[in-house]
This record gives sequence, structure tokens and C-alpha cells, in this order.
Amino acid sequence: MRQWGLLLVVACLVAAGCGGDDSTSPSPNPNPTTVSFKATLLPANETPTAVTGGEASGTGTANITFNLTRNTAGAIQSGTVDFQYTLTGFPAGTTIILSHIHTGASGVAGGVLISTGQSAASTLGLPAGSGSWAAAGVSGVDAATLQAIIDNPAGFYFNVHSQNFPGGVARGQLVKQ
Repeated sequence: MRQWGLLLVVACLVAAGCGGDDSTSPSPNPNPTTVSFKATLLPANETPTAVTGGEASGTGTANITFNLTRNTAGAIQSGTVDFQYTLTGFPAGTTIILSHIHTGASGVAGGVLISTGQSAASTLGLPAGSGSWAAAGVSGVDAATLQAIIDNPAGFYFNVHSQNFPGGVARGQLVKQ
């Protein structure tokens, strides 16, 4: 009888331990068709030219989304880029003339890699010192560039350029979301 009692206790413990976790947490998609990044834009991040005067007090946030086309193996074949940025705290009347993604780690100036398409014909005026700008479906970015940014977003930055600081007025490293 004692053995049956011990056997019953062991059976109950085994049964309790065998219960599975019915909750399912989604595993991350290794090949997403959209990848988003954010950059906190600060004049203090600009290099090599320091931003001075009233424009040094501005801040901003950029949201960037890659819309990717992949082959059946998951490799990026092509893609477009959506850009949206908001700026605040700049002097009234500041005009933003350019915006784009550059190659370069924090503190390192690099060449333009992906332009938003913003130009002298599509400037962003900040009559009250703040404003937003967006561009959707920017094309012409090669697959290798898209993959490089996804693999190492900290090696790239987004910045905006003003009339007073054509080399860049506010910059932020990309952070994958």
C-alpha cells in the first residue's frame, strides 16, 4: 500500500510538471518587410562645424521606415524609404534646406547616402521655430545600402541643414525600433 501511495505522489508530480505553457509569444520575423529607425536630432551632435547662436537650441526627431521587397530566401532585392521629421526650439524664421542619411558613426562626418529629396524647391520654413516635413516612397536606394543600415544603424546618421548652417544644423544616429 505504501508503494502505491508513493507511486501516486510521483505520478501527480510528473503530471504537474508536464503541463505546458499554453501562451505563445511570437518569434521575431527574421526577414521583415518593414524596418523602422528613429534619430534624436540635436545641434550639439553636428561635426565638424559647431552650431552656434539661436539654432543651437533646436531639437528634433526623425522617423525613418524602410519598405523592403525580399526574394524567397529573404534577401533584400529593393526597397523604398519613408522619412518624417519634426523640429522644435529653433529661432523663428529658420529655414531647413536639406535632409538625408549619411554614413558615419557618432562624432564622425560622412557623405550623403540617402537623400530625402528635400531641396531648395521644397524647403521647410519654421516661422514659429517649429515644423514637420515628410517624404514617402523615396526610391533609388540599392539593396546593399539598405542591408548595411539594418545591420549597423549606429554607423549612420540623419541630419537636417539650415540656411545658416548648410553643413548641418541638427543630427542624430539611427536607432532601430
